[in-house]
Amino acid sequence: MSGTNKKKSKSTASFPSWTPGAPGELLEANRPLVKILRRLIKLEEKDKVLQSIADWPANDIMELLIHLPLKAARQLYGWLPTGPASRVMAEVNPELRALLVEEASLDRIAQIAAGMDDDVAAQFVNDLPDEAVGPLLARLPRGPEISRRLGFPEDSVGFIMSNRFVAVLRKWDIGTANRQIRRRAAEIEKLYEVYVVDEDRRLVGLLKLRDLLLSPKKTVVQDVMRPVPVAVRPDADQEELLDLAQRHDVQTIPVVDEDERIVGRIEMSELQAIARREAEEDLKLMSGIAADAKADDSLRRMVISRLPWLAGGLVGSSIAATVVTSFEEDLARAVILASFIPMVMALAGNAGIQSSTVTVQGLANGTIWLGDLGNRLLREFMGAVTNGLIVAMIVGSLVMCASLFIEIDAPVRLAIATGLSMVCVTTVAATIGAVVPVVLKYLKVDPAVATGVFITTSNDVFGVLIYFTIATQIYLGSVDLA
Repeated sequence: MSGTNKKKSKSTASFPSWTPGAPGELLEANRPLVKILRRLIKLEEKDKVLQSIADWPANDIMELLIHLPLKAARQLYGWLPTGPASRVMAEVNPELRALLVEEASLDRIAQIAAGMDDDVAAQFVNDLPDEAVGPLLARLPRGPEISRRLGFPEDSVGFIMSNRFVAVLRKWDIGTANRQIRRRAAEIEKLYEVYVVDEDRRLVGLLKLRDLLLSPKKTVVQDVMRPVPVAVRPDADQEELLDLAQRHDVQTIPVVDEDERIVGRIEMSELQAIARREAEEDLKLMSGIAADAKADDSLRRMVISRLPWLAGGLVGSSIAATVVTSFEEDLARAVILASFIPMVMALAGNAGIQSSTVTVQGLANGTIWLGDLGNRLLREFMGAVTNGLIVAMIVGSLVMCASLFIEIDAPVRLAIATGLSMVCVTTVAATIGAVVPVVLKYLKVDPAVATGVFITTSNDVFGVLIYFTIATQIYLGSVDLA
């Protein structure tokens, strides 16, 4: 036995340890280790690889996997024993879980899923191909419970809630409650609070840790329990859940059914994951990408998720081009007007995006006070006018300076026309950017949609229309350029 231990110690001693860093970041200190393990995996040195990572936390193994080529990551993950494989899978980004087990057998996948909490297992199973879900659930001891979770929409509370919580009866004393907590200690990783229920399991209050530690053992639970700040139904939307958590400043939220019986809870880690997913979804929508688009999408899926947004932008650009064409005769009389079109479109798009992004962020984090919406829009309007005036003075000055070196007909009128256009374009674009997300929120549509193709293209159209209308009236309408 001692010889075996020495041999194992010698074989693992040459391996550098993994240095934890920011999620997804490959530190310079870890590069040699990734290189060594990648070579050993290629050489099928299973024992050496497993010995080198035997004592690693699941999160470190996960970090290693995402820095290996996909083929090598799958091979290493396939070598992991069931327990570590389940813990690592719980740490992996949901979008990458199905990739790791794509070539695994159904029995192996069932063993991995059986070692997960029901909420993580439900997300894992949901990411697998539809044809594998039924047979997989039949192999899982808690298949019916996971199946019930899968009956909820992916963006609902019921789909992600954890069934690991502690509930005590209100008629118990603190000593009895503490014994119940100790009995369930192995099942619960983090204990933030204990829920208090009546004889029918209806949620009636909660206990903080200080209540359990500082109250005398004979104190009746209902005498020291606190009111529940907020609870949600399983069919509630996750975005609504996040809003409630921020508003009430809570770390966990109990989930109750229609009879107020507690059925689960949402933990801090899940709230953080929801916030991250919502931010990612908004970023995709603001970039003109479908909210469910993924980095590993197939070519077909990539086309389906992106083409509609590109087509929408094409429609908007076509309308803007039509507006420009309608002023063809004016352009023929003064070709110099065409040189300002890119400037106008860029200014309109940027002003709209700035305003709408701030508005969407305010709506998402609850910092926009709807009762003060009128004053907010007024401030946005005044800010746009101020910025527009500054830009107008810069553009006007550039026109006047350029007239000293090149021949420009009526440079003063051109400077006034372009400057006034900049003020109007900036003001209209910023106003649209501030108003549209609020309207969409009222219509129960994700406001992030507003900052994508919609505002960019609409402001292009309005910007060009405003520019040519003002230019023809002030510049072409008052100056003979024939």
